[in-house]
Amino acid sequence: MMKNIFIVCLFLFSLFTFGQKKTYTQNDLQLNTITTSMPFLSINPDARSGGLGDAGTALSPNANSVFWNTAGVSFSKNQFEIGGSVTPWLRQLSHDINLYYISGYRKFNDRNSFVFSLRQFTLGEITYTDQNGAVLRPDKPSEQEVVIGYALKLSDKFSLGVNGKFAYSNLTGGMIVSGAQTKAGIAGAADISFMYFNNNVNWFGKTGEWRLGATINNVGNKISYSTTASSDFLPMSLKLGSSYLSKMDEYNSVTFTLDLQKLLVPTPPIYYQGNIIAGKNNNVGVISGLLQSFADAPGVVVYDASNKPDLVDGRAKIVKGSRLKEELSEITISGGFEYNYNKVFAVRGGYFYESINKGGRQFATFGAGLKYNIMQIDMSYIVPVTRNSPLANTLRFSLLFNISTKQD
Repeated sequence: MMKNIFIVCLFLFSLFTFGQKKTYTQNDLQLNTITTSMPFLSINPDARSGGLGDAGTALSPNANSVFWNTAGVSFSKNQFEIGGSVTPWLRQLSHDINLYYISGYRKFNDRNSFVFSLRQFTLGEITYTDQNGAVLRPDKPSEQEVVIGYALKLSDKFSLGVNGKFAYSNLTGGMIVSGAQTKAGIAGAADISFMYFNNNVNWFGKTGEWRLGATINNVGNKISYSTTASSDFLPMSLKLGSSYLSKMDEYNSVTFTLDLQKLLVPTPPIYYQGNIIAGKNNNVGVISGLLQSFADAPGVVVYDASNKPDLVDGRAKIVKGSRLKEELSEITISGGFEYNYNKVFAVRGGYFYESINKGGRQFATFGAGLKYNIMQIDMSYIVPVTRNSPLANTLRFSLLFNISTKQD
C-alpha cells in the first residue's frame, strides 16, 4: 500500500515540477528540435484526452482508443461504438486548418475486436506564385490517414493490439519548387499496443480501476516530397501511460492519468564546417533510427575563447552530463484528472510539458463531457503558458455513439 502511495505522489510531483516555468541561460541545452514528415499523424483528435493534457494511453476505452491504445478496446463493456471529432487547428495562424476524424470498434466476442479510423487534415487554401510574385494557381493541400486494427484479449487482465495504416500527404500539388519536381508523400505504417487492466484494486480505502498502457506508433517507411530532397522519418513514438479511477461512492468517481512519450526518431547531430562534431548521423534506415534514438543526443558543445568548438580528433568536447540531460529532455510529460458524476457529466483538467529546447509546447487544458442515452459529447480547450503560442484557443469537439447493448 505504501509503495502505491509513493508511486502516485512521485507522478504528481514530477508533473508539478516539470510544469514550472524556468529561466534559461546560455549554459542550458541548445535548441535542437526533432522534425518529422507527416506530423499530422501525431495530432490528438480526442476531446476527452484533450482535456486531460493530451494523456490517453491508459484511459478507459472508447471509439478514440484507435488513436491512443487499440489494446484497450478488449476491456470495453460495449460491443460497438463509433465516434467523430472536429479540431480547428492553429487558429492563431489561420482560420481554415482543420482536423476531421472518424473512428470506431466492433467486438466480435470477448477476445476479438476490430477497430478502424479515418483522418482528414486540411491546410486551407494556398496561392502559389513565381519568383516575381505572379500568381500561378491556388491549391488546397491536405493529408489523409486510414487505419485498420485488431485487439486480442490475452487474459482477464492483459490485451494486445495492432494497427496497420496508410497515409497520404499532398502538400504542394505537384508544383516545381526551387527547380525540383515535388510529389505527394505516401507511407505505410504500423502500431503495436499493450494494456493491463485491474478492475478490483483498493487504494486509499476506495475501490477502483487501474490501467497500464504502452504503445509504439507510426513505424513505417521514410518519405520525401520531391525528387531531390532527402527522406524524412514518420513521427514514430513510444508512449507509456497509467490511469487510476477511484470510485468515491455510487455516483461520484475521479480518474487520474499520466503519459510519458518519446519520439523514436534520431536526434539531429551538431555540424561544424560540414562535419559532425557531436551526436550521430541521422541519415539512417528506419529500424536503425528507431534504436539509435535512445542514445544519440549530442549534448552541449564546449567552445574555446574564440567561440570555436573545442575539438579532439574531429569530435567536440561535451559538457559533462549534458548528453543524458538532452536525452531525457526528449520525453514529453502529460497528465490530468477527470471528475465524473453518475457517468453522465464530467469535468477535466490537465497539463502538457515539452522541454523548451525540443519545441517548448507547454499548456494547460480544460474540458467537459456530457452523456445522454447512447450519445456522449466532449470538448476541450488549450491555454498555453508561453506567449504567442500557435496552439492558443484550440478547441476540440468529439461525439461518440454507443449503438449496441452492453455485454453481460
